[in-house]
Amino acid sequence: DLSNPIRIVQALDGIDLLIHSAAMIQLGWSRLDESRRINVDATRELATAARLKSIRMIHVSTVDALATGTMERPATELDVEPAKPSCSYVVSKREAEQAFRNEIALGLDGVIVNPGFMVGPWDWKPSSGQMMLAVAKRFTPLAPAGGCCVVDVRDVACGIISAIEHGISGESYILGGDNMTYFELWKRMARICGSRPPVGKLPGGINWTAGKVGDLLARFLAQEPLVNSAATEMGSLNHWYSSDKAKVELGYRIGDIDAALADAWDWFKAYGYA
Repeated sequence: DLSNPIRIVQALDGIDLLIHSAAMIQLGWSRLDESRRINVDATRELATAARLKSIRMIHVSTVDALATGTMERPATELDVEPAKPSCSYVVSKREAEQAFRNEIALGLDGVIVNPGFMVGPWDWKPSSGQMMLAVAKRFTPLAPAGGCCVVDVRDVACGIISAIEHGISGESYILGGDNMTYFELWKRMARICGSRPPVGKLPGGINWTAGKVGDLLARFLAQEPLVNSAATEMGSLNHWYSSDKAKVELGYRIGDIDAALADAWDWFKAYGYA
């Protein structure tokens, strides 16, 4: 229970390593307080307990805590400004990193990893796999205008293991993959799923209007719609990153994205999601 500091401390008894990968993802303007309780407060409590117990801690953050890059110059670990839209997820994950670094300054043996957009099997919720399932289940002619850094979740897992062994305390490492537009990603997903691919990118005017309509609906609904101005603004950005630092210092390797997408689809079919 990440809201219970006593349970957190008890959970760390007798161990020498903590990998903190739990987080709440809210790509919208609502639930900021809840996002902060889970993403910031729990990270702080865990990091404090790990420091006091001399436990090495790997904090799994996100590239959304960093600035965006371009295809010609993908962003690195040093690119933190300008921040992405101040939605609940971005704000809370950036604050979580700062809380973690504060504990490092006090003596915590801690390393940060920043995964890209993960695809692959074992997506039980599903989380990022929601995108693939949406592409498979209904024809959406226009993909978001931006792009993302797509990575096999198994590559990220291997990168985390390497960070345990080789990561330098106080450092952060981007665990990314291939930088591509959402249009390209959706076409690849559609080919693997056997569905109709998109035919173009969402124009800026339609994107803006859809986001504002979602914001308006949020005033009358019990929860904020998935389509809101924070989500559409995030979808229009190019979330492109370089994993060169992780490759050099952690021996990080990037696998085949099409194979990861195929394995994700096979897993979704096997477990009744598709």
